[in-house]
Amino acid sequence: MNLLHANDARGAYPESWYAATSELPDAEPPLRGETRADVCVVGGGYTGLSAALHLAEAGRDVVLLEAHRAGFGASGRNGGQLGSGQRVDQLSLEKMLGAHEARRYWDLGEEAKALVKSLIARHGIACNLTPGVAEAVSSDTGVRDGFDHAEHMERVYGYTHLEALRGEDWRAVCASPAYRGGVIDHDAAHLHPLRFALGLRAACLAAGVRIHEGSEVHHVEDGSPALVQTDADRVTTEHVILACNGYLGGLSGQVAARVMPINNFIVATEPLGERVAEVLPRDVAVADDKFVVNYFRLSEDGRLLFGGGESYGYRFPKDIRGLVSKPMLEIFPSLTDVALDYAWGGTLAITMKRLPYLARPGRRILVASGYSGHGVGSATQAGKLMADAIRGETDGFDAMAALPTPRFPGGGALRTPLLVLAMSWYALRDRLGV
Repeated sequence: MNLLHANDARGAYPESWYAATSELPDAEPPLRGETRADVCVVGGGYTGLSAALHLAEAGRDVVLLEAHRAGFGASGRNGGQLGSGQRVDQLSLEKMLGAHEARRYWDLGEEAKALVKSLIARHGIACNLTPGVAEAVSSDTGVRDGFDHAEHMERVYGYTHLEALRGEDWRAVCASPAYRGGVIDHDAAHLHPLRFALGLRAACLAAGVRIHEGSEVHHVEDGSPALVQTDADRVTTEHVILACNGYLGGLSGQVAARVMPINNFIVATEPLGERVAEVLPRDVAVADDKFVVNYFRLSEDGRLLFGGGESYGYRFPKDIRGLVSKPMLEIFPSLTDVALDYAWGGTLAITMKRLPYLARPGRRILVASGYSGHGVGSATQAGKLMADAIRGETDGFDAMAALPTPRFPGGGALRTPLLVLAMSWYALRDRLGV
């Protein structure tokens, strides 16, 4: 079964609060016949749209093929958090890579965050960009670690945007009884992810990108030139960018061995009105310190958007509301009487080290995926880095491609059952507070 068709209607944006609050454009026509391009981009999420936009602005003739609609996948369904640095925190990166290399990847992560902000400003994308992302911690040890981390980031990196809080000071930010404290990153931000994707789509069209929606790619041939094949139509091109993330399917076995698609789920409550004070007295996005992360924020119309729960098969669970309401009520027990107006799922992709995977699986093919929940910034940057590499500026791409991205044990065949076992174990640890 193909993840592209396992849970969603063909060619339609999935029902979500994001889709309900966006001006959804008419579809661009599917690819018909044979066409040529300097670059063919496969996938219309943040990665593909960013790559196509930067290449078109540099004068390249670009065709973008999207199986459904641009922003259909994780780019239009995620938690909307634009974080700082990489998905892995700096202390962990320092242990993994050494202080010098960790600084290099911190700087790249900051460039990713700045890129998103600049694209929103330059193209006038109305996606409700709002400053403030916090990590909530559930133990006294976590609180101490948070204060130490904030001090380390200011002393070593000169990053002065972190505010560590505990007790009543923290509850003035997040009113949940489940947490002892947390750290707010005031330079990180949250946004409406689908509107951001649609803004990039509009910018691509204005720059001359030929977008073909409803055009599912089945085969890519790394020839001279390269060939990208849909059902009965094809693109011949000098370069191919694979920008499919969790929906890559069988287009690259090299990627499949290192990148694992997983499903994640979000609910949107009814508007809370004055009851937002029971949830988030300050308008910041929050992710907690659980291995199976809970994340939440307020919508612009005063709803709680709460993400939690994961699955690893092709099909979404039948009762997404029931799945997500369980952790939501553990975090916010006072919301038992609140209706859940929307519930949806999406497929993202993770790697073993939770660092993105950028590679050249062929002479004319570049790929980026595996953003592990940090994709608003990382995916947008990855698209630009691939565009830069095609233009001969390879430093950024090569740096990200050098990150350690080991194969999952057993490669593509065993990665799912092994991951289910591992995640089930960590979920049990979270419940037991171990």
